Formats: sequence, structure tokens, C-alpha cells
Amino acid sequence: MLARNWRCAAGEVDLILRSGDLVVFCEVKARASNEFGGPEGAVNWAKQRRLRRLAAMWLADVRPASAITVRFDVAAVVGAHVAVIEGAF
Repeated sequence: MLARNWRCAAGEVDLILRSGDLVVFCEVKARASNEFGGPEGAVNWAKQRRLRRLAAMWLADVRPASAITVRFDVAAVVGAHVAVIEGAF
């Protein structure tokens, strides 16, 4: 884990993780139940755009030494169940 709840003036990234040359920006959404739809549905196009912009800002600030691959995941939490959608967008 590189960062948890990384913040800047433009917003917040829930999790930033790295494995080798892969950096994952993960949005975590939680709901008590699926009664009004799953939590992953809350990651709409506007939130995706914001997360991409924040990822670019983080990468510009950190400047990894080597070439990297970026992936955007969504962790959907319902009660005690966690589903990770890799490469969600």
C-alpha cells in the first residue's frame, strides 16, 4: 500500500497500491445492503473522471522512477462482503 485516503485540494483517493510496475487506484464504496443498488453503481462517469484526474496529480507529484502501468479498481462493500472489480474503468 502506497497511500490510504490520499488527499489534495482536488479530492481524495481511497487506496493507492503497487505491485511491481502496476499502480492501482482503488475507489471504495460501502452500503449496508443492496436494497437501493450495489455500491459499485455509485462510481459514475463523473467520479471516474475525478479519480483519473487525481491519479494524474498523484503520479506527477510522486514521479515513479520506472515506467508503470495504471489500473482503476472499485471495492464494493455490502455488509461484511467485499467484491473487488479489477480494471473497473
